[in-house]
Amino acid sequence: MVRIGRMLLKDASVGISKTLSEILVCPLSKQPLRLCEKTNSLISDSIGVSYPIVDGIPRLVPTDGKMIDLEEGSSTNSTVGSDDGKINHQRGSSS
Repeated sequence: MVRIGRMLLKDASVGISKTLSEILVCPLSKQPLRLCEKTNSLISDSIGVSYPIVDGIPRLVPTDGKMIDLEEGSSTNSTVGSDDGKINHQRGSSS
């Protein structure tokens, strides 16, 4: 396990390991994430959310995600956990 951990974090300073990016899934949709080297983030195409990679560590907390405009490919200023861009994932709730 230590060997695998070292291999996955080997290039942490330049982004994220390709092996690690293939394993990770979106915490909300449970779908695969796409690595965007231009923005240094992981993109969930299924729900249109971008998760930042900071110092080689992917921030997969829903409140760290940013909604993206899929037509333009640029991210908007609303975060997933904020009031203006909040995604409600509670099934059966009427808000």
